[in-house]
Amino acid sequence: MAVCEESRLTPGRGVAALLPDGRQAAVFRDRSGRTYAIDNRDPFTGAQVLSRGLVGSAGGRPFVASPLLKQRFDLETGRCLDDDGVVVAVYPVRSL
Repeated sequence: MAVCEESRLTPGRGVAALLPDGRQAAVFRDRSGRTYAIDNRDPFTGAQVLSRGLVGSAGGRPFVASPLLKQRFDLETGRCLDDDGVVVAVYPVRSL
């Protein structure tokens, strides 16, 4: 299922995509051109804001930092880099 045209992705920034089941995905393209999709819901606040977060890397791992409380989520695994017990869903991505 296509949720976003690649041309709408700006490296280093995210977009929110509404999924058929009502969930939201946060879709990102990093500066090297790789695309990622994770759940858009910040598990610490419940707000649908991860697509608005800052993209970066730590130890070679790509992450997005929540714009609210600044927790960082690994874009490949969904694991919170600041709290090992918290994980967000990761969605498979493919280019068309």
